[in-house]
Amino acid sequence: MIEDKSAGKGSRKGDHVLRETIVNDFRKGEIGESLRRDFKELYRFYIDAETQHRLESYPRVKRFIYVSWYLLKSLILRLNPARRFLLLLSIIFFFWGSTSWSAGSYNVTIDASPLSYLLLLLVLMLELKDKLLAHDELRIGRTVQKALLPEDNPTIAGWSVWLFTRPANDVGGDLVDYINLENNRLGLALGDVAGKGLGAALLMSKLQSTLRAIAPEYESLSDLGNRINAIFCRDSLPSKFATLVYLELKENSGKVRLLNAGHLPPLVLRSGKVEELPRGAPALGLLKTSKFEEVEIELGPGDLFVAYSDGVTEARNEQDDFYGDQRLKAVIGKSAGISPENAGEKILAEVDAFVGDAPRSDDLSLVLVKRWG
Repeated sequence: MIEDKSAGKGSRKGDHVLRETIVNDFRKGEIGESLRRDFKELYRFYIDAETQHRLESYPRVKRFIYVSWYLLKSLILRLNPARRFLLLLSIIFFFWGSTSWSAGSYNVTIDASPLSYLLLLLVLMLELKDKLLAHDELRIGRTVQKALLPEDNPTIAGWSVWLFTRPANDVGGDLVDYINLENNRLGLALGDVAGKGLGAALLMSKLQSTLRAIAPEYESLSDLGNRINAIFCRDSLPSKFATLVYLELKENSGKVRLLNAGHLPPLVLRSGKVEELPRGAPALGLLKTSKFEEVEIELGPGDLFVAYSDGVTEARNEQDDFYGDQRLKAVIGKSAGISPENAGEKILAEVDAFVGDAPRSDDLSLVLVKRWG
């Protein structure tokens, strides 16, 4: 029989490459840095902000003991009762060790340690199964969400528009959309639902469907805001609300009609200076008695309008510093004479460079509009 020696060589070569990769990662400190980030995420996930603040005042050794205890307690409490019982059995069998029985001339020794490891492995497999199922559902949800969002940027004479949204997780709570209206008008929306994940994504879909259904029926943006707020107060959970910037453009006209429902004030770049528009009414779904006002602004040729979600200014780096308003205004101030798409890409590049390898903490969305003469 002839042996395939080349296969063995390829396997040994692959093992050598793997070892070299691991050694290089150790030398560069990438593995240690990755583990540090993972522990930091565990710390933030399992320990609430109030407890974190209290632990910061503890001495290092005491803090390490308390952090370990809080992590273990939070981990156990998140298991369902059956899996907690299996974990308890695993701990009992681990400390039980081996037991011997004698029956006449027979000695029987039972080592419970392997059973302890098997039970722990079973708990881990069950938790992983749940996570994979949830991940698949979120992936499907993201596919549906992407299908509901616009694929292309809208076109309207005299204007250039660029839309962008990027969720922090599989699904997002930010809304970026446009609506083609009668009389050569275009409606643009940027919304931000409180929270993240699947719950925020579902509420975002409700905001989108509501806006698409009723916006064409309202001439007054004040009345539109009042109607959407009434719907959200009626149907939403008490702790859930949404902010919204909605604006309407008209062909070859510099007038912009604007509704701001609790969102961050949009910015306008004109004559080389960045102006902050006034704050609007409360967010949608907070108060039934809230009243919303329509604002009209005039944009001249070359002026740039920027609406953004808090995922831009509240993006954090590894030192937990925020990107902030000033950095955003600085990059917008350098965007005169370029298209909204190029200006938006500059903002994204600046934010991504600032965040670096830190995990994304919130959805990030932008709506940029430029008036052409």
